[in-house]
Amino acid sequence: MDGQNGSSGGISCRPHGSVTDGKKKKKKEEEEKIPDRVTLKKEIGLLSACTIIIGNIIGSGIFISPKGVLEHSGSVGLALVVWVLGGCIAALGSLCYAELGVTIPKSGGDYSYVTEIFGGLMGFLLLWSAVLIMYPTTLAVIALTFSSYVLQPVFPDCVPPYMATRMLSATCLLLLTWVNCSSVRMATRIQDVFTVGKLMALGLIIVVGLVQICKGNYEALTPQVAFAMERTPTVGQIALAFLQASFAFSGWNFLNYVTEEVVEPRRNLPRAIYISIPLVTIVYTLTNIAYFSSMSPEELLSSNAVAVTFGEKLLGMFSVVMPISVALSTFGGINGYLFTSSRLCFSGAREGHLPSLLAMIHYKNCTPIPALLVCCAATIVILCIGETHNLINYVSFINYLSYGVTIAGLLYYRWKKPNLFRPIKVNLLVPVCYLMFWALLLGFSLYSEPVVCGVGLVIMLTGVPVYFLGVHWKEKPKCIYSFIERATYVGQRLCFVVFPQFDPIEIADPSEWTDRSSGRSSLSANS
Repeated sequence: MDGQNGSSGGISCRPHGSVTDGKKKKKKEEEEKIPDRVTLKKEIGLLSACTIIIGNIIGSGIFISPKGVLEHSGSVGLALVVWVLGGCIAALGSLCYAELGVTIPKSGGDYSYVTEIFGGLMGFLLLWSAVLIMYPTTLAVIALTFSSYVLQPVFPDCVPPYMATRMLSATCLLLLTWVNCSSVRMATRIQDVFTVGKLMALGLIIVVGLVQICKGNYEALTPQVAFAMERTPTVGQIALAFLQASFAFSGWNFLNYVTEEVVEPRRNLPRAIYISIPLVTIVYTLTNIAYFSSMSPEELLSSNAVAVTFGEKLLGMFSVVMPISVALSTFGGINGYLFTSSRLCFSGAREGHLPSLLAMIHYKNCTPIPALLVCCAATIVILCIGETHNLINYVSFINYLSYGVTIAGLLYYRWKKPNLFRPIKVNLLVPVCYLMFWALLLGFSLYSEPVVCGVGLVIMLTGVPVYFLGVHWKEKPKCIYSFIERATYVGQRLCFVVFPQFDPIEIADPSEWTDRSSGRSSLSANS
């Protein structure tokens, strides 16, 4: 009756705290509690998008990988070249992913693009290897690194006990799973804060290193010394050095896993990539220069945690800052991996490649609780197995293989749908250069580590029978469908989840988008 109140001549003044205002306030609170449309919320702005990329790249790698890069490259100078080129290769790959991300605006990253371009089987194989081993293993390694650094001050003279590290890792995983289940905003805020913390820790290393250089301690960085080699590295060893650096840069494609939750993805996704990758490359290169300004190659190679050794040598009583910084860095890395890998499970279930329960979200918080719980449970299983360091070798190969397949898909998609509107269209040399480097590196990896690469391929190919039995085979016995339906119902009741409601405009088939240059849809262009 607002109309009735305002219809009798003049302006009606309502006293503060009136019944009508109270009703409106109550109604507003109810609307805030339960959203009008249950769907994934677009709460990732440009800043959070940048922190997701930076936070996922800067995990434990830069604090540990310098040892492996130096060991395989054979000299300080070549190691620095590998770090810079590693950033350039990541930049080439991220440019290709920027085009794919705005052309196929779906969450799920590599999996969604490969499924759209090559079909269900290829997409499922990527999904299978990622969900089965890739992300649980990576999460387990990061969680164990976190617990080792947290427990180091408690056990200064010995290695922390096996059970203590596992228990603390599992506790950290459960805590962050709860945070991600509770609120997208809370998870992204944690990512923002801890990413700033990581950059501050690396900034401290860089500043201390620059102070050492200003004092004249840069002998190891002069060209005569930096490129002096006791042995000339083979091409295979240089390839392994690049693989070590690529491990430290892994995570540059993670924003593509949450495209549907990015505010204005066609604008913010490429911007975040353009800001984050150069920033990380500069920070990584300066950090390595700081290490070499203060530590001899022999000291660096003998250290299991380069940043901690650096802190003990130069920071004195403040050296405890380094293990704390590494712990905080890995804590943020766990949060980022949980956030993005759960969206991969969500996307796979939405495509019908995983149980439908994983495609559901909480009716109030709009978070994919079943997918988050599966990611957490799979990681805890890997923690219990214990052989994480052997698994990480297989993971690196599968991860790198998926990058190449996805970027090859970009070239194929251009040929398959030339008239499709692409808000971003990178120069053809970008994907070609990346694929040439990728093929070279993968070839030398196969030559140097045939067993590791072979096991990685076997893990991926075990998904073929699973795909044909679980996805392709539609005429399953009725009892199987009844069991799945019952399990889904129980899961919904336990997690309070429902299928998300999608806006038809947001999920329009890419084949129906218009090519603005020709004024036609790609559908009509192909007919």
